[in-house]
Amino acid sequence: MKNVGIWMDKEKAYIINVKENNEEMTTIFSEIEDYRIHGGSGTRMKGGPQDVVQDSKFLEREKHQFKSYFKKIIPLIKNSDTIVIYGPAEAGEKFKKEIDENYRDLSKKVKAVLKSDSLTENQTKALIRDYFKKNKAKYNTIKEF
Repeated sequence: MKNVGIWMDKEKAYIINVKENNEEMTTIFSEIEDYRIHGGSGTRMKGGPQDVVQDSKFLEREKHQFKSYFKKIIPLIKNSDTIVIYGPAEAGEKFKKEIDENYRDLSKKVKAVLKSDSLTENQTKALIRDYFKKNKAKYNTIKEF
C-alpha cells in the first residue's frame, strides 16, 4: 500500500511517501508570484491622479500559476493508494478542487484535507507518518478487486 502525504502552501509542497519504517520526501517549489499593491500616485489631493491596481489580471495569472504548480505534483502522486493533504492556507483546498475537477481517479484516493501551520521538514514527515499510523487499520481494510 502506497500512502502519500502532501504538505503545501503557495511557496512549496513537500510530498512524503510513507513506507514501513521510513519516509521519502520530495520538495516541489511553485512559481506563484507574491501580490503587492503599489497603487496610488502618492498625492493626497482629493480627486488627484491614482494608479489603477489590476486585481483581475493578477488573479487570473495566479490561477494559471496554481495550475502549473499542481501539474508538477500530480505525476509524483498518481500511483498512490491513499493521499492526505495538509497546509496552512487555501493551497490544499485549491489542490483538492483541481484533483476533483480534472483527476477523478485521484479524487477517490484523497482521504483528508487538513489545516496545519508551517512546519520544518522533519515535523512534516512526523505529522504525515503519525496520520497514517493512526489510520492504518482503516486503510488496510480496503480490498482491491
